[in-house]
Amino acid sequence: MDLPDLATQMADLGARAKAASALLSQTSGAQRAAAVTAMAAALRAAAPVILAANDSDMARATELSPSLRDRLKLTPERLEGVAKGLDEIAALPDPLGAVLEEWHQPNGLHFQKIRVPLGVIGIIYESRPNVTADAGALCVKSGNAVILRGGSDSFASSGAILTALRAGLTAAGLPEDCVQAVPTPDRAAVGLLLTMTDTLDVVIPRGGKSLIARVAADSRVPVLKHLDGNCHTYIHSAADLDKARRVVLNAKLRRTGVCGATESLLFDAAIVQSHAAPILKDLLDAGCVVRADAALEALDPRIEPATEADWGTEYLEAIVSAKVVSGVDAAIEHINRYGSHHTEAILTEDARAAAAFLAGVDSAIVLHNASTQFADGGEFGFGAEIGISTGKLHARGPVGAQHLTSIKYLVRGNGTVRAG
Repeated sequence: MDLPDLATQMADLGARAKAASALLSQTSGAQRAAAVTAMAAALRAAAPVILAANDSDMARATELSPSLRDRLKLTPERLEGVAKGLDEIAALPDPLGAVLEEWHQPNGLHFQKIRVPLGVIGIIYESRPNVTADAGALCVKSGNAVILRGGSDSFASSGAILTALRAGLTAAGLPEDCVQAVPTPDRAAVGLLLTMTDTLDVVIPRGGKSLIARVAADSRVPVLKHLDGNCHTYIHSAADLDKARRVVLNAKLRRTGVCGATESLLFDAAIVQSHAAPILKDLLDAGCVVRADAALEALDPRIEPATEADWGTEYLEAIVSAKVVSGVDAAIEHINRYGSHHTEAILTEDARAAAAFLAGVDSAIVLHNASTQFADGGEFGFGAEIGISTGKLHARGPVGAQHLTSIKYLVRGNGTVRAG
């Protein structure tokens, strides 16, 4: 597509999104909930079409790694899970209009601080077609119009999902332009999207480091960043071995391609033989590659030596790094140095050690005696998520419907004027 033609199309998308946003912001919570329910119903009705489109995407995605193919793949069960996620979003409390604070001033003015939509959101993501449904539903629930730009690998799947979502909006009596998508996989469209300051209020990139870096560097629109998930699990000296074995296997291998998968294990020096040896054997026996420091490499001939690069790597496949540390403070120091501020866990029966870890680790999500794979908006009770925000401004952690809002101050007087 020629750039002038694409620029015209992108400008048209923005204008229609802005008009839809103005209408959507005036709807009731019940209307928006009904729309999301209708979107879920439309997904179920269109399941054969969506799954056929996904089959065509999978047939083209022969060069993707197994973990990325797993992200791309839709099954009837996964698609039903997406639809259930939309039902859960619909059932959530209305995030708009809630009075967050309320007070009077001595001059007679009455103040209210309320939640309002952000406006128009641009979301750029890679090969997970479920993001199309999650993002569309979360934006509608929170009163925002959205322009989606999915990856080329999932172009057919995302397009089929988008068609269903827009059918649901129409059935519910809302403008179908509340949810739109960039009509081409051409990367030039991303560059244009990042300059649409007249129509976009925020851009949310969800993907790998290169995508995030490009958006952060090039965007003229405010960016809500979701960085990579170099997640850690620290097995403390007071960890229960049975719990630790169960949690570590789940944290690493339940789904290796999700951002909450543990990528690095830290073992207390006191439990190398008692805990590290059986835990690493479990992983190796399950087909996971283990790259470790010298102290752990000696435990099993199948363990490979780790390099400095391994401590900062998000593998997104069945590979894990492992290292010995000398206590909680050393674990915290290592995580804060090499981690991506996403999700970390400590396994211990020592409440004081757990408290120190939870307070000292500088990440969006920190868990005690639980798998890092709980880093998911649905597991937090948000229905679904746009992603896990690793920044500290506006929103941090799983970004659900209530996080896609801003604030407004309502001030009421009675002919009140300011003295002086």
